[in-house]
Amino acid sequence: MIFKVKMLEAELVCMLVAATLCHIIKYGQFLLQKKSKGLFGGGKWNGVGGKLKLNESPEECVKREVFEETGLRVLDLKFHGILNFYFGDRRELDWVVHVFSTTNFEGEPKPSEEGNLKWFDSEEIPYKEMWEDDKYWVPLLFKGQCFQGNFYFDEGGEKLLDFDLKRKILN
Repeated sequence: MIFKVKMLEAELVCMLVAATLCHIIKYGQFLLQKKSKGLFGGGKWNGVGGKLKLNESPEECVKREVFEETGLRVLDLKFHGILNFYFGDRRELDWVVHVFSTTNFEGEPKPSEEGNLKWFDSEEIPYKEMWEDDKYWVPLLFKGQCFQGNFYFDEGGEKLLDFDLKRKILN
């Protein structure tokens, strides 16, 4: 879901994207998607997810996105936390991402126009081909931990400029 904020008669002040991300785990391996060129994050490996639709919960969104992008039906989710992303010189929030994992799903993964899929062992995760922030929080997810983070990137999203990441205890 994209939220547009307009103050008085000024131009667009801020555009906030609410999204989800799911790491799919089976027998100690992790299913990652290499986003297709031309898409946001194109050429990078990542978990599966996407933008929330109007009146859709993060849980509904992530289940829908996983099915659309992999053909898998998620039966159960674990919520790990929220990551906030900022791009460019502004310190205004650009993306809010709800992060989940699942070990309980049905079906066999099939690639989609969103990208190719591949299973990785935990020691083979291709961090150098992922978003730069992933190397900080993905290991926490693999350990089943919860977290909250703020990540500040340059305008193009290629260089991580700053971040803060906290482990959280969720009920």
